[in-house]
Amino acid sequence: MKHTVHKAREEILLLVNAQDEVTGYGEKMDVHRRGLLHRAFSVLIVNSRDELLLQQRAAEKYHSPGLWTNACCSHPLKGEDTEAAAHRRLKEELGFDCGLDFAFKFTYRAEFDNGLTEHEIDHVFTGRYDGPVHPDPAEVSAIRWIRYGDLQESLQQEPGIYTVWFRKIMAQAHGLNPGFG
Repeated sequence: MKHTVHKAREEILLLVNAQDEVTGYGEKMDVHRRGLLHRAFSVLIVNSRDELLLQQRAAEKYHSPGLWTNACCSHPLKGEDTEAAAHRRLKEELGFDCGLDFAFKFTYRAEFDNGLTEHEIDHVFTGRYDGPVHPDPAEVSAIRWIRYGDLQESLQQEPGIYTVWFRKIMAQAHGLNPGFG
């Protein structure tokens, strides 16, 4: 499967206000350097064994490299619907697509050691998938399927191996459906 590599400098993100209304646009790295509030999404994928798909972010990622997180996450681009962007990134990062349902959204802010800041309204989508996964090595260094109970134990014992937003999602995801706890 061929993967498309997207360069951060070419990505125009949606700047939003606290009500998640688009107020303007900004270049991806500038938005993260300035800590501007922008729209993002995260996708949680569960298989028929109720295991959650995790990805380990590639070492080359602009922040949080090598940390484990949800199946995929990114930003809708200027002119792009948030759910359509989630489908696009599933295909680009993991080589598959599946039905998605909107679950919830939340706002968070996290500052990183490299001077970048994530200040996002994160739209969380869930889906079910049992087929093959073909990660793009420029985005993903590893994948794994994990049962909810094992994930909760790991999150408590070693939270530092997970991304900030994934920890926040999992704190809110309990009860979404059997596959999410």
